[in-house]
Amino acid sequence: MRTSIVRSVQSAIARSSSSSSRTYVCARAYSSDSVPERKVAVLGAAGGIGQPLALLMKLNPLVSKLSLYDIAGTPGVAADVSHINTRSEVCGYAGEEHLGKALEGADVVIIPAGVPRKPGMTRDDLFNINAGIVKSLCTAIAKYCPHALVNMISNPVNSTVPIAAEVFKKAGTYDEKRLFGVTTLDVVRAKTFYAGKANVNVAEVNVPVIGGHAGITILPLFSQATPKANLSDEVIKALTKRTQDGGTEVVEAKAGKGSATLSMAYAGAIFADACLKGLNGVPDVVECSYVQSNVTELPFFASKVRLGKNGVEEVLGLGPLSDYEKETLESLKPELLSSIEKGIKFANQS
Repeated sequence: MRTSIVRSVQSAIARSSSSSSRTYVCARAYSSDSVPERKVAVLGAAGGIGQPLALLMKLNPLVSKLSLYDIAGTPGVAADVSHINTRSEVCGYAGEEHLGKALEGADVVIIPAGVPRKPGMTRDDLFNINAGIVKSLCTAIAKYCPHALVNMISNPVNSTVPIAAEVFKKAGTYDEKRLFGVTTLDVVRAKTFYAGKANVNVAEVNVPVIGGHAGITILPLFSQATPKANLSDEVIKALTKRTQDGGTEVVEAKAGKGSATLSMAYAGAIFADACLKGLNGVPDVVECSYVQSNVTELPFFASKVRLGKNGVEEVLGLGPLSDYEKETLESLKPELLSSIEKGIKFANQS
């Protein structure tokens, strides 16, 4: 999985056609034998995360139809990426009146829509705006593609996933196996930071990350990291803190001009690729994700999940934890529960 996107890009380029494509709102696809037809919709495709995510999904040979939606600007984004000589047909839709068409027949829906973080802004500050956006989009998903795998990127994920679940419950379409909070960026950061301290090849590193997707609710399990490295307790605590504060690090570095858009797009593309592989029957596809779970007493929790043709095939256990990880796990639970309850309350308001 660590190099799957790179291999997918290389494979896509190698197999692409040199024929010209029609560009406007939609551009035609190229044939690709023996690969299932899969439609991926990106909601918020004209934004800071959405545009690079659209590019990465266009490069993925598992995608046959790429549907790009936003309130404005998406026909231009669609025209731009449609010039890339890879398999998928690209369609761009702008405005609420076209949301249904964007979603119809989607196998995977990725939601990076919403406002980004700004300096001094917490994920909780994003709640009032992004919660309403997510609620509206999920209402449309329930109507137009109720069986799609939904990949939630819009923050705060700890709350937006419960919002989505409640919307789908009201619509009678909820399937806990098909709703995911994308926490892959936490894994990506943990791998990168660990590799730097352990002085190992980052492409070979694996670090599970559990809990939630905000601040102290993010818990990288460095005790389970591979390859093994003899890092001190102080280094482990510092790596944990840096992983938890990774988003803030980027927001401050961009000095008011953005948040973690490129790395989030990469992480979102990795997780979407895993979902597509699972749908296509590839065995033993395992990624960390924030899902409905009974691994702890919390109703939603991030841990390793096995993906398959129905979405979540199995929510895997946490495995052995260090004393530090056990303590941190207990300390994060109240904040994560509060975020979950906040999302449920919002979704059930009239």
